Amino acid sequence: MAEEIFLRAATDADVGSIRALTREAYGKWVPLIGREPLPMTADYAEAVRKHRIDLLEADGELVALIEMVAGGDHLLIENIAVSPRHQGRGIGRRLLAHAEQVAASLGVNDIRLYTNKRFVANVELYMRHGYAVDREEPLKDGFLVHMSKRVG
Repeated sequence: MAEEIFLRAATDADVGSIRALTREAYGKWVPLIGREPLPMTADYAEAVRKHRIDLLEADGELVALIEMVAGGDHLLIENIAVSPRHQGRGIGRRLLAHAEQVAASLGVNDIRLYTNKRFVANVELYMRHGYAVDREEPLKDGFLVHMSKRVG
């Protein structure tokens, strides 16, 4: 039987699950950078109220999320988190494509995101999907890589 996969908007009731998934997804980076990545410490109660967070569920289990912020002339991807148990299955690609649909619905042609420069796999994933590095900015003990993609 095929797995039932769907996206839905997050609600206040999802805050605990969002926090848990994000902590699980980003935990692998703690040894690399020596601290918790910023998404692990975010206030998701506030984020659910202020941002668009879409949850990807498979057979009733939360397996991934994408947090987006409309920025007037662009859409910012604030966070993509995929459960380690579900990584490598194209879910990140699916969420990036979803962001392009959201950008189109907002009438914007620019999607932006940022990631830690030391998260090389993330930078490479985004580049494979058409994102270009715009600039790097110092962040605590490293650098933040700002990336963007023209769509539409």
